[in-house]
Amino acid sequence: MAILEKQITLTGIDLLDFTGFNDEKLNLIKDHFDGNIVLRGDTLNIKADSNEYENIEKVVNELVFLQKRQGSIKTDDVKLVLELIDSNGENLDNFNNRFNVNSQDIKNIILYKKTDFIKPRTQTQIEYANAVRDNDITFAIGPAGTGKTYLAVAFAVAALKNKQVNKIIITRPAVEAGESLGFLPGDLSEKIDPYLRPLFDSLEDMIPADKLKTYIDRNIIEIVPLAYMRGRTLNSAFIILDEAQNATTTQMKMFLTRIGASSKAVITGDDTQIDLPKRDQSGLVQIQLILKGIQDIAFVYFKKSDVVRHKLVKEIIDAYEKFNEKSEK
Repeated sequence: MAILEKQITLTGIDLLDFTGFNDEKLNLIKDHFDGNIVLRGDTLNIKADSNEYENIEKVVNELVFLQKRQGSIKTDDVKLVLELIDSNGENLDNFNNRFNVNSQDIKNIILYKKTDFIKPRTQTQIEYANAVRDNDITFAIGPAGTGKTYLAVAFAVAALKNKQVNKIIITRPAVEAGESLGFLPGDLSEKIDPYLRPLFDSLEDMIPADKLKTYIDRNIIEIVPLAYMRGRTLNSAFIILDEAQNATTTQMKMFLTRIGASSKAVITGDDTQIDLPKRDQSGLVQIQLILKGIQDIAFVYFKKSDVVRHKLVKEIIDAYEKFNEKSEK
């Protein structure tokens, strides 16, 4: 049987907890298999036949999942997973079922929360996750309720948690206020809160309240109107532009040219829900013509079949589409 030499990266986990004192937990894994397993930095270098490598990968994935779900793993957890693994992986699958998770879930998980995890739920969402991982700039375009913004925030929080970026910046055009925030009552926070509240809601679902407040106070996480992005250069940041259909062509260019070294950007929007005076003013419509085919820039298009909100949302979207078609005729 062919011998494989592969690597498993353990980025974003507690390596000391994973390996144990004096490598006690890691040695349990090494002793269980015939193949060679060496940890260098945050990378497991594995040399084993294909069947054994598959089982080693399953064990590592399960333990990573348990650590992120529980906060830590015990020696008994390692022993249990090793006992359950067999050539067919059937017993390990039963173990997975106790946690309502399977090996495909583990591969697709974007972010672990305290008692749950976030993963793609439709094929387009899987394409979205792959696009964000493989590209520096990703456009997610489609109807409301398809998870574009929620997953974008999850990608950003995961990147911050895994130390891939130093900060998160989330912005959206306050088009309902005409960007003329000075005419609204209250301080800046009170003026912009109604337009940015959906983004806070997503963050609050993924980060404990006290930690989120600390991040915001230290400007590790910024949520600002698009108009306040001008003149900045954003290095080592995960940047999200939400409701991008309401960014003008000038604003879209301004936003994209803010992106600095070691940064990622996700731009989300629905080009059928433009609130600007004229459709041709939308930067999201124009940019699809300008940037198509450029390396490291991806476009992912969602459909109403990707809606993951209440089942009636799909029917509502469909009803509006039919109504608009009749109106145009």
